[in-house]
Amino acid sequence: MLCIVFVIFVAFLGWVFARLTALGNAGIVLAVLIASLWAFASYYYSDRIVLAISRARPVEKHEFPHLFYAIEGLAIAAGIPPPRVYVIEDSAPNAFATGRNPEHSVVCVTTGLLQKLNRLELEGVIAHELSHVKNYDILFGSLVVVMVGVVALLSDWILRSFLWGGGRRRREEGGGQAAAILLIVGILLAILAPIVAQLVRLAISRKREFLADASGAMLTRYPRGLADALRKLDADTEPLEAANKATAHMYIVNPLKEHGGVINKLFSTHPPVEERIKALEAM
Repeated sequence: MLCIVFVIFVAFLGWVFARLTALGNAGIVLAVLIASLWAFASYYYSDRIVLAISRARPVEKHEFPHLFYAIEGLAIAAGIPPPRVYVIEDSAPNAFATGRNPEHSVVCVTTGLLQKLNRLELEGVIAHELSHVKNYDILFGSLVVVMVGVVALLSDWILRSFLWGGGRRRREEGGGQAAAILLIVGILLAILAPIVAQLVRLAISRKREFLADASGAMLTRYPRGLADALRKLDADTEPLEAANKATAHMYIVNPLKEHGGVINKLFSTHPPVEERIKALEAM
């Protein structure tokens, strides 16, 4: 439902943009072309970019055999091919999955995760990440990011059209009260649309985290393992140096350690850990 609302919102914003600017329908075509190129790059190269930004390295089975055994066993349970395995040399415990589909996927963990979690807790985290892969959350997230980008692009163009005199030309061409109302609506949309789009993206991200928790618990048949892992990860105060705001949403818990406040929760990529633990313990 969130995606449907998002598409309708983008379409409406595009219509307003076409009505308010001199580019008209050509502007929509240009926006769609840019969004398509953006989507293509995200689909095929986002995993390489994220791994490079995170300073992750590929590992062989002999380095961390217990990690490979957990991934291979849970991949069989999930009915997907075992993903490639990467490690980030960092003592902060965390993990994420990336890739465009189960056949081209990666699970990345920090060395801190391997050191601080026991076997059942590690399996819970791996099951969560494999659930992201199986549920196509990475592809889903990429599509949402593209839609947010389209909204930001159109909003920016609307504001620039006013700076370049587009709004004045519209008034001079006529249209009376309806044109004035459309002008006001266009300005408000240009300002508020990127904020609304970002809030929708974050809401979707939080929902997919709950889904991955539930799917992961079904894989291990032991919800407490993931619940205990989340407690440890949340209690660990060390921030992950390789993470930033662009990649924070991918990790199992927020690596930037931002806590508290209604506004922070609204703009958070993850639901509160306490709520996730409560849901797991109720299973």
